[in-house]
Amino acid sequence: MTATRGRTLREQEARAGLVLISPTLVITLVVVLLPMAWAVMLAFQDARLINIRYTGIFGGYTLENFGYVLAEPGFWSALVTTLVYTVAGTFLSIVTGLAAALALRGRFRGRTLVRASILLPYVAPVVAAAFVWEIMLNPQYGVANVLGTRFLGWDDPIAFLSQAQGEFLGVRVPVALLTVIAFEVWRYFPFAFLFILARLQAMPAYLDEAALVDGATPSQRFRHVTLPQLWRVIALLSVLRFVFTFNKFDDVYLLTGGGAGTEVVSVRVFNLLTARGDIGASAAQALVLAAVLVVFLTVYLRFFAGAER
Repeated sequence: MTATRGRTLREQEARAGLVLISPTLVITLVVVLLPMAWAVMLAFQDARLINIRYTGIFGGYTLENFGYVLAEPGFWSALVTTLVYTVAGTFLSIVTGLAAALALRGRFRGRTLVRASILLPYVAPVVAAAFVWEIMLNPQYGVANVLGTRFLGWDDPIAFLSQAQGEFLGVRVPVALLTVIAFEVWRYFPFAFLFILARLQAMPAYLDEAALVDGATPSQRFRHVTLPQLWRVIALLSVLRFVFTFNKFDDVYLLTGGGAGTEVVSVRVFNLLTARGDIGASAAQALVLAAVLVVFLTVYLRFFAGAER
């Protein structure tokens, strides 16, 4: 009788749990899994805007979309641009957030106001932020070029958002790409700042005090005391920012439209979908983008997620 009652109670608890999570399961199925499955099916079909109504589950599946996407001349250059943009944006945003968190971890007058002001780039609407940068960097009346030509000795104004290549100290540099990366760093370093500052405030104070008593220099305290406590947070930030930046579309498109050497893969997906109306090719390119992300996430989970720091 007791065993039967126990099984009955467990069954009731299991059913109650299933009822409680069923709304979440339904929402996930409708919002995430079904669109994803539909995108996968479209990637293997000759689907265009003119014939999308005739595309179904039992359509003619083919690998032509993937061959077309991978054979396009601009795909691999766009993938390299995406990797450069992602790695540089991720690394520099975390480094900037780390520096800001270290600078603002102590107590000083107006600390709350300063911390809140640092969050403004992250919470501001991306359209407004991109518009401000476009005005600021305009070669005709932008404040950056006015200061550069008047006080920094620039011979000519610089078209930061439409100039693909420029010369700096005798070296050719990708001007527009570096500008987009700078915007990425400026806009998203507060995200790293929040994570790192929270971890710094949770660190035991006696560790740093003991190192100070032992005569450790500030750089030694950072390297041997603070940094080991931050490795897990930095690893988590690295994978999150890498995923977010790798898929980034709106920042690049609003600033340059993908021109001047800033075309990332997400912009190519958008152009295939809107300019050419090729739904199948855009879905195939999106799947290639997802496959690259899966590779990097697998490397992260294999070598970093389970590592003890």
